[in-house]
Amino acid sequence: MTEQFLSCVEVEPPQPPVASVIWLHGLGADGHDFEPVIPALKLPANLPVRFVFPNAPVQPVTVNGGWEMPAWYDILEMKLERKIDVDGLLQSVSQINRLIEREIARGIPANKIVLAGFSQGGAVAYHTALCFPQRLAGLLTLSTYVATAELIAQHRSTANQGIAIAIHHGTADDVVPMVLGQQANELLQQLDYKPQWHSWPVDHGLCVAEIESIGAWLTGLLTMETI
Repeated sequence: MTEQFLSCVEVEPPQPPVASVIWLHGLGADGHDFEPVIPALKLPANLPVRFVFPNAPVQPVTVNGGWEMPAWYDILEMKLERKIDVDGLLQSVSQINRLIEREIARGIPANKIVLAGFSQGGAVAYHTALCFPQRLAGLLTLSTYVATAELIAQHRSTANQGIAIAIHHGTADDVVPMVLGQQANELLQQLDYKPQWHSWPVDHGLCVAEIESIGAWLTGLLTMETI
């Protein structure tokens, strides 16, 4: 029986990849959403990176009247202190864990794998990366929040205690208010992580300067000699 993984948009570099970025889209989008960002990252030609953009399962979303759309978990309410569909989120974490394991099986060391997530995908990325049992290269979170703080505190991985973390948020974000990104940053500091905080004059999206900053961060991270 063939092992089933989430469907993904995969972008292969011209040379065999030495690193992978698994990038999770936001609510209602799909794996093609961040595909156009790749050239704008301006990664060096001698750093061949495979980009994996998983497609979230299509499911009913409560805040949208039960309308079915790609979602990593159900959104039950839009309040800042919102109730979270923890079971749904953890199911997505399990699916992303399997994609990380597939990259390792395809020859990419765990410490050359970056997990990235935008908005709802970022909440899944936070939990996945901080609880993954092998050391990953980095965690990139965009316009997002920590949805499972207590579970992360309980189950975080010692292997990823020192993981490189970059948090980016728009100052005019009216979908995920910047205060939620700031809360995530403060929570991580309380748990003895060392996140980098970046704010940008945009709403719920990315700007050119932000993308270039991410590209420089990825380049530095993935060209470092690992011990």
